Amino acid sequence: MNRILSYILLPLSLLFSSCAGPASGLESFNIEIYSPEYAQGFSILGAEGMESTILRVINPWQGAEDVTFDVFIARDGEKAPKGFRGEVIDGDAERVVCMSSTYIAMLDAISEVERVVGASGLGFVTNRYVCENGDKVKEVGYDANINFEVMVAQQTDLVLLYGVNGASMIEGKLRELGIPFVYVGEYMEEDPLGKSEWLVAIAELVGKRDKGVEVFSEIPRKYEQIKDEVSLFGLPKPKVMINTPYGENWFMAFTSSYMARLIADAGGDYVYKKNDSNRSLPIDMEEAALLIDEADVWINVDGVSTLNELKGRFPRFADAPCVKKGEIYKSDLKRAPGGGNDFWESGVIYPDKVLSDMAKIFYPREMEDVEFTYYRKLE
Repeated sequence: MNRILSYILLPLSLLFSSCAGPASGLESFNIEIYSPEYAQGFSILGAEGMESTILRVINPWQGAEDVTFDVFIARDGEKAPKGFRGEVIDGDAERVVCMSSTYIAMLDAISEVERVVGASGLGFVTNRYVCENGDKVKEVGYDANINFEVMVAQQTDLVLLYGVNGASMIEGKLRELGIPFVYVGEYMEEDPLGKSEWLVAIAELVGKRDKGVEVFSEIPRKYEQIKDEVSLFGLPKPKVMINTPYGENWFMAFTSSYMARLIADAGGDYVYKKNDSNRSLPIDMEEAALLIDEADVWINVDGVSTLNELKGRFPRFADAPCVKKGEIYKSDLKRAPGGGNDFWESGVIYPDKVLSDMAKIFYPREMEDVEFTYYRKLE
C-alpha cells in the first residue's frame, strides 16, 4: 500500500519541482518512479522537472552479471541526458514488434494490443486480435531468419526482444537500422508475481503506466486470496510430479523455481526436493519412475494428448497410482493452430488464474465450482 501511495503522490512532487528546470545529466535521473514489489529485473526512473523516464533493465538473460540496459522514453520534446548510452524512444511507442507472444499478452492486459504490428512465430500466437488481423500484424521471423525489411515497412517504433545466454543476435542490425529495442527479462523471474509485474514495464514504454499499475495491482490481491483459501482447507498436501522426458532427459525444476512456488502456493507438495540450485536439472528414468509412484498428481505432461496415449508411450508408468486414478493434467486447454500455448502467453501475466487451476487440481471437491483456464485433465 505504501508503494502505491508513493506512486500516486510522486507526480505531484515532480510538478511542484518543475521550476528547477530540466535535468541535464544522467545522474539527475535518480527518482524511482516505480520500484517493483515482486520483480527483480527492472525499475523506472525519473528526474525533477522532466516528463521523460528511463526504463532500467537488469540482468535480462541467463548468466548475466551486472548487465544493465537502459531505454530513454523521450516526452515533451525532451532530450536524453548527457552521458546516456542506452536506447532512445522518441515518444511513447505506437508501433511495436514482439519477439515473444508473452509481450503480446502484456499489451493485451492493458488494452493496448492494437499497437502490435509484428511478431515472431505468428502461428504460435493465441491472442485473438493478432490471429484475426493478419493484414495489420506481420510475421518478422525468428532466430537467424529475421525479416528486417518487414520491420522497416511496418514503421516499427520499438522491438521487444529477449536474450537467452547473452545479447540477441539481432541487436546490431536493429542499431544499424535505427530501430529502438528493449530487453524484456520476465522469464528470469522465479516469483510468479514477479513475472506478471513486467507488464508495468511494458506499459511504461507505451505511455500507459497508470493502466499497468492498475491492472497489476489486482493480480497479487487475487493470488493471495486463493493462496489463503487453500491454506484453510486443512487437508493433507497432495504430492505433485511434473513434466515428461525431453529427449533422453527428464528435467526437474528447482525447489525455489516458478513452478515449484506455484505448486506450494496452491497447496501441493512438489516431489523432487534434491534440486536446490538455480536451474532445472535432469534425472534418469529410474528416478522418474520412483517419483511418479510416489505422486498423487502428475502435471505438465507433454507430448501426449490422452491418458491412453500416455500409457502407450510410457508403459512402465501405467501402473503408478496417479496414472491408474487418472490424475494427470496438461496445461494446453487453449492452443493456437500452430501449436502455441496460452499457458506460456497470458498465463505468465495471470498467475492468479494458474494458481486457481492448480488449486482445483489438488483439491477438486473444495474447488468444484472453479472452471479451468489453462489446464485440463487427460481423458
